[in-house]
Amino acid sequence: MPTDPPHDQPPSPPAFDLTERPWLRALRLDGTEADLSLREVLRQAPGLLRLVGDLPTQEFALFRLLLAILHDAVDGPAEPEDWGELWEADTLPVQEIDRYLDQYRDRFDLFHPETPFFQVAGLHTAKGEYSSLDRIVGDVPNGEQFFTMRALGAQALTFAEAARWLVHAQAFDTAGIKSGVVGDPRAKGGKAYPQGVAWAGNIGGTMWQGANLKESLLLNLVATDYEHIEADDRDAPAWRHEPTGPGPIRPSEAVARPHGVRDLYTWQSRRVRLFADADHVHGVLLTYGDPLAPHENRHLQEPMTGWRRSQAQEKKHKRPLVLMPREHDPTRSAWRGLASLLTESGHRSDDGERPRILDWVARLRRDELLREDHRRLRLRLIGAQYGTQQSVIDEVVDDDLDMSVALLDDQRPGLRQTAIGAVSDADAAVRVLTTLAHDLAEAGGAEPKPRRNTARDRAYGRLDRHYRQWLSGLGADSDPDGARGQWRRTLRREIERLGHELARNAGPTAWRGRVIETATGDLWLGTSQARSRFERALERELPTNTAEPAPPSTS
Repeated sequence: MPTDPPHDQPPSPPAFDLTERPWLRALRLDGTEADLSLREVLRQAPGLLRLVGDLPTQEFALFRLLLAILHDAVDGPAEPEDWGELWEADTLPVQEIDRYLDQYRDRFDLFHPETPFFQVAGLHTAKGEYSSLDRIVGDVPNGEQFFTMRALGAQALTFAEAARWLVHAQAFDTAGIKSGVVGDPRAKGGKAYPQGVAWAGNIGGTMWQGANLKESLLLNLVATDYEHIEADDRDAPAWRHEPTGPGPIRPSEAVARPHGVRDLYTWQSRRVRLFADADHVHGVLLTYGDPLAPHENRHLQEPMTGWRRSQAQEKKHKRPLVLMPREHDPTRSAWRGLASLLTESGHRSDDGERPRILDWVARLRRDELLREDHRRLRLRLIGAQYGTQQSVIDEVVDDDLDMSVALLDDQRPGLRQTAIGAVSDADAAVRVLTTLAHDLAEAGGAEPKPRRNTARDRAYGRLDRHYRQWLSGLGADSDPDGARGQWRRTLRREIERLGHELARNAGPTAWRGRVIETATGDLWLGTSQARSRFERALERELPTNTAEPAPPSTS
């Protein structure tokens, strides 16, 4: 709810220079955490493992902020060869970064009177109201405050905390009705009506994570000449554009932007003003900023997400092809969606396209700019799932996969198909197991659906570690047929164990059995019959000649 400003105006906050003051939390290689400034994070990147966010989505938003700074500081890299020079250096180009941050220092002041970082100076409502900090703190769901670490709400934040949540809001803010501000032509009756979530909230964030923060930044630093991502000479982060006002950017400008990844990574999805005293931030005014429609050929601009074809959007906008960002499914582990990540480089399948950041690393490998000791990399998937008309964040996805870069090589389609086929094997085997759970429930007179769901979840949970371990060992030297056979043996062993456990625990009613009505007539079904059906189905999916005998269960 809006909060009336205090009658006695608090003292103005001091300057808070994000280039010099510690506000970013980072994990060092030795496992300790540190609070660092922008300048310090980029200087110390080789000794840092990664950023640490209050939420994974916050880490993703802050990482993209660092990418925008690095892109702009080096004005590129223009070509893969320029990237190679950055990769071989012991540190990031700290001299260029220092000069750059000095040049735009005023734009990184959180409380600058004219150009406050990621905010609009003087933003106000007709009644001079502002809201509590729950509006920008991502772990305080509106109306769900008993299910959060901040049960009493976010009443005050340090300047460092507020800066982190500010970046997060510009990337992942929810939709819903917001405050109407003076000067915004979209405001009606003191309210701003829904215009969708902030840009990064639309995507299934995908990023490479290297051995340290320097490697991570460079692996995601796409060269300007990369043919699969559009950019032009006007590409610049938010702080190099004219300060925004309370309303959206001009329609003519909106059509042309974003000009490239620097613009996109710092896109001002919201208009924000923080309210602070000398020590803390205690309120915020948050409303809509510059909308960015996901269907408008964003696959040519955004490298850090996969894409899916949307026939509904094609019909709505009367266009032959519309690609929408492929969001992460919090109910599925990353490896279960591997097929969408391992499509052919630069290739649009009937279902969509893979993240361009994967194509970029595949090119680096093909051009021999990545050394042999970087044959395997970690791919991290981060995203948000929204609920109640996108007005709250329901779940945050944070998953990763250790995988060989050879899987991205178009010259080795057999290896890629082996990894994808292994997922299909798992899906088929789990279906066989859930059918057993269904039959046992029917035999015992129980409701089948809960038993099927429980069996499915247990199966994928059991297979998760095995598949990840198998995938991490799959590389350029692997024999695809041999590797597939190895996986199928592991898969059959684990599914058989789970099937035996289900039958053992089916209960006396299921063991006695009963008559079940089916489409082909009555069927006597008990545990013995259900097990026989299970074993035949599993043999069809995973023939014994590809599987080793299952060792005795240790359960």
